[in-house]
Amino acid sequence: VSILCLFVVVLCLFLCCCCVSTAPPSVRIVHSGQTCSVEEERYSERVYTIREGETLELQCLVTGHPRPQIRWTKTAGGASDRQGDSSLHSDTLKIETISRHQGGRYYCKADNGLGSPAIRSIRVDVYYLDDPVITVHQSVGESKEQFYFERTVFLRCVANSNPPVHYTWRRGREVLSQGSDSGVEIYEPFFTQGETKILKLKNLRPQDYADYTCISSVRNVCGIGDKSARFSLNNRTAPPSIKLLLDDPLVVNPGETITLVCVASGGDPPPTLSWVRPGGEELPRRSRVKGGTLTVPAITVDDGGAYSCVASNNVGNPAKKSSTILVRGLRKGRFWITPDPYHNDDNIQIGREVKISCQVEATPPEELQFSWLKNGRPLRSSERMVITHTDTEVSPGTTNLDIIDLKFTDFGTYTCVAALRNGGTPEISIDVNISSTTVPPVLTVPRGRSHLIAQEGDTVDLQCLVSGKPKPIILWSRVEESGSAAAAVLLMPDGSAQMESYDGVLRITNVSRDMSGTYRCQTSQYNGFNVKPREALIQLVVQFPPVVEPVYTEIRQALGRAFSLTCRLLRAHPARLLRYEWKLGTRLLTVGQFSDQKDDTNYHVRALNREGYGEYTCDITNEAGAGRCTFLVTGKAYAPEFYYDTYSALWQNRPRVYGFKLQWTQMEPNAVDRILAYRLGIRQMSQSRWWEQEIPMEGTIQKGELLTYNLTELVKPESYLVRLTPITRYGEGDATERIITYTPVNPHLREFQCGFEDEALCLFSQDKTDEFDWTRHSAVTRDTKYTPNTGPSSDHTGSKQGFYMYIETSRPRLDGDKARLLSPTFNMNAKSSSSGPSYCFSFYYHMYGKHIGALNVFLRQKGQTVTDTSVWSLIGNQGDRWRQAKVNIQPTAAFQMVMEGVRGAGIEGDIAIDDVTIEEGKCKDPPPNNLRSLAPPSSPHIWQLCITLSLALIGRQR
Repeated sequence: VSILCLFVVVLCLFLCCCCVSTAPPSVRIVHSGQTCSVEEERYSERVYTIREGETLELQCLVTGHPRPQIRWTKTAGGASDRQGDSSLHSDTLKIETISRHQGGRYYCKADNGLGSPAIRSIRVDVYYLDDPVITVHQSVGESKEQFYFERTVFLRCVANSNPPVHYTWRRGREVLSQGSDSGVEIYEPFFTQGETKILKLKNLRPQDYADYTCISSVRNVCGIGDKSARFSLNNRTAPPSIKLLLDDPLVVNPGETITLVCVASGGDPPPTLSWVRPGGEELPRRSRVKGGTLTVPAITVDDGGAYSCVASNNVGNPAKKSSTILVRGLRKGRFWITPDPYHNDDNIQIGREVKISCQVEATPPEELQFSWLKNGRPLRSSERMVITHTDTEVSPGTTNLDIIDLKFTDFGTYTCVAALRNGGTPEISIDVNISSTTVPPVLTVPRGRSHLIAQEGDTVDLQCLVSGKPKPIILWSRVEESGSAAAAVLLMPDGSAQMESYDGVLRITNVSRDMSGTYRCQTSQYNGFNVKPREALIQLVVQFPPVVEPVYTEIRQALGRAFSLTCRLLRAHPARLLRYEWKLGTRLLTVGQFSDQKDDTNYHVRALNREGYGEYTCDITNEAGAGRCTFLVTGKAYAPEFYYDTYSALWQNRPRVYGFKLQWTQMEPNAVDRILAYRLGIRQMSQSRWWEQEIPMEGTIQKGELLTYNLTELVKPESYLVRLTPITRYGEGDATERIITYTPVNPHLREFQCGFEDEALCLFSQDKTDEFDWTRHSAVTRDTKYTPNTGPSSDHTGSKQGFYMYIETSRPRLDGDKARLLSPTFNMNAKSSSSGPSYCFSFYYHMYGKHIGALNVFLRQKGQTVTDTSVWSLIGNQGDRWRQAKVNIQPTAAFQMVMEGVRGAGIEGDIAIDDVTIEEGKCKDPPPNNLRSLAPPSSPHIWQLCITLSLALIGRQR
C-alpha cells in the first residue's frame, strides 16, 4: 500500500510538471480612457457607461500558454462591421468619437487551441441627450387655421436620449405640474420609454396664451446638462400653409434655367420652407435653395420629375405641395415592317398589305407629333395609305402607315419624322426603304464557328451572319446547356441579361471559365421585319489550366525520416491527357500521366538526407497550361513560444541590477532534429546594439516542456527586446521575439500596495518548500461546488470581478499542510537609523468555514543568515466577512513578508487575503488584532476526533 501511494504521488507530481507549461486561456476586460461609470450587472459582465462623442478604450487581459490569439466582436454593428480591421485582433479596442449606434455588448475572445476559447463580455451603454422639440396640435376634428377660445391644445415635447429623459414644463417662470392648474393636464410618458410628454390645455383661456418652456434632463448623468425648447402660444398660432407660384406641370427645354418659388400663405410662428424630391432623392448638385426659392441652372433630362415644397413651424402637420418638371426631349426612335398580317406572310408581296410602324419616346408625350414623307415629299392619309397614331397616354408614341394593295409604284423610301409641337429639341427622322429587294432576315453561323474553344484570358469573337434588307439588330443572350427557348437566362459578360450588336459580332475580352456555355443570337423585331425572330446557338468552351492543392505548404522533417508529398487535382478543362512532373529545384524526379480514375499524384521519400532539403514542385499540365503544387521541405525548427504567465519573473539581483526568469516551450520539438541550443539575443529598447549568447540544451526537449533561463544583468528598470532562436543540425530555426516591460519595486521602500488584480501578483511568489500554493481567484471564476459554506463571495471591495489570494483546502490537502506566499524583497533606506525604520504592514483576511486552520505572518530578514520571525497569527472561523489586520514591523536588513495559510481538519477551511499594504511609519488606528492575536480554535466534533485517532493508530501500525 505504501509503495502504491508513493507511486500515485510521484505520478501526480509528474503530471503537474508536464502540464504547467501549457495552460488554456483566461480573459478579463478592463477599461481605460474616458468613462462615466462601470457597474456590475451579472457575474460575467459589467456595464460600461460612456458619453456620446468620447473615446471608448477597452483592454483585454489574457493568460494562457501558448499565447492566446485575441479577437473582439460585437452582437450587432459597431466593431464587427469593420472586417479586416487589425485593431479587432489587438489587446485594446479603441473607438474614437463613439456614437449611440455603437453601444451594445462587446466580446473579447481568447483562443490558443487548448480547451474551449475564453470569452468575456462588457456591455457599453452610450449616453446622449438631443435638443427637445415642441410641437403643437389641436384636438382632432377641430383643426382650423386659428386657435380660438374653447379649443383644446396639446403641446408635445420630444427628445431622444439615453437614459430615458425627464421633462419639466414651465409657463413663463411658473413650473407646471399635474393638479397645479385645473385647466392643464400633463400626460406622463406611456409606452414611449420617456421620449415624449404632452401638456394638454383644456378649453383654451386667455392666460394660456403665454411662453412655454420644455426642459429635458437626464439628471446630469455622464455630465450631460439639461436642454430646453421654447414656444410662444398666442391667438395667432396656426399651422403652416403654402402656395406654389408656378405652373404644374412645368415644361422646359434642356439647358434652360428654371426657378421654383414657394411662399408661405399662413402659419404662426412663420414656417420654415424646404425643397425635397420623392423617395429621398437628392436635389440636382447645381441647384441653389434660398428660402422658398429653388433654382436649377442648365437643366437636363435627368433633372425632370417631381419637386415638393415642405413648410413646418411645429404647429399641426407640415404643409406640402408638389409640382412636376417636364424637360422636353425625344429619344429611342425605332421602326419595324409588318408584312400582310392576315396571310402570315414573311415577305413583302405585290397586291398584299404592308405596315410600317415608328415608335418614339417623348417628353411631354402630348406634344409629340408625327409626319410621313415618301421620297422626301409629304405624305397624306388616303384610302390606300392610312396613317394612324396611338394614344400617347396609353403607350409610347407610335405612328403606323398601312399600305393596302401594295403596287410597284409604292416602292420607295418612307420617312417617319417625330417632333415636339413647341420645338425646343431637334426632330428625329427614320428612313424605311420598301422595294423589291426588301426581304426578311436570314441568320446563320459561319462554318466552323458554332463550337468555339478558347483559353482563359483570350479575346474571343462570337459571330452570327445576318442578311436581309433592312438589316436588323442582333440580340445576344446566354442560355443553359439545353439551349431550349424555355431555358433560364444567364448573365452576359457585362452583367446584363441581353446585349445588342449591329454587326452580328459579340466580342468577349479576357474570357474566363465562367463564360463557358451556350450563347444565343437572334434578330430583333425592331429596325427590321416584325416576324418571328430568327436565332442560332453558339457553344463556347473556355479551357483553363489545372487547379491544384496545396498551392504552397511547408514540411519540416528530421534527417533519416520517410515522408510523402501529395498534389491533388481539383478541376481542369480539358480534364483528359493530364501529365504530372515532380522536381526538386531544377532536378527532375519523375513524370507520368493521370488515369481517369485518379485525381492526385504522390512522391515518396524513404529516408531524408541533406540533399533532400529544398523546394519540391509538382506541375500538372493540360492544353491550357499547368497548375503547380509547391512543397518546401526544411529542417528548420519551429519557433519557441514564450511563457507569459510566469509569477514573480522579476527579482533584484543586486542594487540597481535586476534579473528576469525567461520561460518558454518549444513548438513541435519532435518534428525536426534534436534542438542542440538556443541563440539568445537581448537589447535595450532605447538602444540598437544586441548582446547574443548560446544556451546549450542537453537531451531531447519534450512537447510542452517548460524551459527556463535567467537573465541576470538587466541594469536599468526599462524595456528589453528578447529574441530566441532554436538551433539544430540543420541550422537556425524560426526566431521569436518578445518585449519585457517591467517596473521593479523601489528598492528603498516608501509604500507598497497589492490587490492581486494582475497576473504578476505585484511580484509576490510561491514558496518552493511548502506543501501547496496560494491560488489567485475572483468570486466569478472560483468553483465552490465541492466546498460550500466557505471562502469569500467577493473581494475585499465587494466586487465579484475583483481578485484575491486564497488556499484551496479540498483534497488532496491534509490537516496541517502549509502554503506560503512571499512578498518581493525590500531594501532598507540607507538614511534610516541603525535600528531600522518602522513600517506598517496591513492586509485584509477572510476566514470563514467550520474547518478553518491558521493564518500566520512572518517577517523574513536577509542578513548573513535568513531568519523568519512570527509577527501575527490567527486561528479558527472568524465569520463570513472581510476583516483588516495591521501590524508594526521594524526590520534591520533587507526583508520579505511571508503569508502562511495552514489547512484545518476538513475541506471547509478556505482562507483568503486581499489588499496588502506596506507603508513607512507606524500603523494608525490599528484594529484590536494588530499584535499577535490568538483565537481559540472551534471545538471539534466527536467524529472528527475519532477519525483523527483512527488515522494515528493506522499510521502507528504501519
